[in-house]
Amino acid sequence: MKFLRLFLIFFFIAYIFGCAEKTTFSGKIITEEDLSNIKLLDKDDLIRRFGPPSYIDNILNNYFYFTEKRKVKNFYNSKIEYSYLFVFQIDNKNKIIKQEAINLLTENKHKYKNKETQNNIIKRGLIEKVFGGIGANQFPSSPN
Repeated sequence: MKFLRLFLIFFFIAYIFGCAEKTTFSGKIITEEDLSNIKLLDKDDLIRRFGPPSYIDNILNNYFYFTEKRKVKNFYNSKIEYSYLFVFQIDNKNKIIKQEAINLLTENKHKYKNKETQNNIIKRGLIEKVFGGIGANQFPSSPN
């Protein structure tokens, strides 16, 4: 009887505290409203305001900032409040010439959203997956 009582108390405590909502942020904490209310002039002002970017494209000189807010009640109930990618294009004189805010929850066919790198491991067969480390390695391949 005492074991049953302890079990019920433990169960109710776990149930009550398991339902507490938790908010988590990924990336930089930036919202679209933050970007609409401020005027950024150059790269130094951008880094001073938002910190170092999540990713820098050195070829096109784009600075990417990712932010996401997620609310979790328990392990099976999770909701993404917002998910944005902010892109700033900077010219040779470190001036911001273009800025873009992309809502990753609503914009399904954006040019940055569907970029993926090729995964050659998925294309391998069962024998190659099991015995992939034996013999000459074919992955990754490079032109001769």
